[in-house]
Amino acid sequence: MVSVTVYSTGPSCIRCTMTCRCLESVGIPFHVIDVTREPIARQFVTEELGYTEAPVVIVDDEPQNHWSGFRPDLIERLASRLATSPPAQIAPRASVGLG
Repeated sequence: MVSVTVYSTGPSCIRCTMTCRCLESVGIPFHVIDVTREPIARQFVTEELGYTEAPVVIVDDEPQNHWSGFRPDLIERLASRLATSPPAQIAPRASVGLG
């Protein structure tokens, strides 16, 4: 099952908002975690993954598959891969912190 998580700094972050909109536009379900409200998530993104800017996107079925910033090229690549997967393998969307 594919699970996509977007670590965001909230709705005022244009790159975070654009990333979520792009994921929605290609039909990729995702979960948003606002790192300004979740200190453990912020620590994970900065200390464990080494990122200093949001958004950070992690494709959970591929732990090495993560990136920072607005990357429509990587979202399109993921959408292409998921298009060949059965729908049951895509995790349901849950959103926290972005509208």
